[in-house]
Amino acid sequence: MMDLVMPRECLVCGRQLGVQEQHLCIWCAADLPETHNWERPHNPMADQFNALLERGRQEGEPMQYAFAAALLFYHHENPYKHIPRALKYGGNISAGRFFAARLGSQMARQAHFADIDTVLPVPLHWWRQWRRGYNQAEVIAARLADALHATLRTGELVRIRRTRSQTSLDAEAREKNVQGVFTLRHAFPARHILLVDDTFTTGATLAACYNAVRSALGPSVRISIATLAVVQA
Repeated sequence: MMDLVMPRECLVCGRQLGVQEQHLCIWCAADLPETHNWERPHNPMADQFNALLERGRQEGEPMQYAFAAALLFYHHENPYKHIPRALKYGGNISAGRFFAARLGSQMARQAHFADIDTVLPVPLHWWRQWRRGYNQAEVIAARLADALHATLRTGELVRIRRTRSQTSLDAEAREKNVQGVFTLRHAFPARHILLVDDTFTTGATLAACYNAVRSALGPSVRISIATLAVVQA
């Protein structure tokens, strides 16, 4: 009856959804550009992120390889970009939860993610979160924590100052924009931490979070990352 009053539309093509369809029509769901990178401990997203971390590593400093996973590829000319944008800018929390749960179910099947015990969402500045009303990374992180049977810790990783939006910045400017922006409130015991954001573009924000967590907890803790989407060049 609600579909008659307020018809639901496919996030990608705008076609009216049937009763059994959720967020995507059957045609768009069939063509969802999934990365399948969660299946491989070493994949292009993980290699890109680890290369970024390596540039900031001090000589002789130990570092464990960071695993990485994303549900789908993001391209500015591809209509599937509307999936992460619906959560981040459109307030479609239901869609964010749906697709995050889909990623979580895939990650939970992989041995290299099996020992994740803590999930940390990338924080927004308090002013931006107040204006938006929610943190999109927290929405995704909550579903991943459920799927991985891990502890979700919100409020532990904090953004200590407001920064410019990363959207219009190049890779070098993105790194400078978030340098020293994050800190961990308290040290806590963990074996394998998963950092979560909505989209992986250059990895600068996640790398800044990684460095803050690693500085607080030491090199013995493995830190990996997950996002809803990864930008495809």
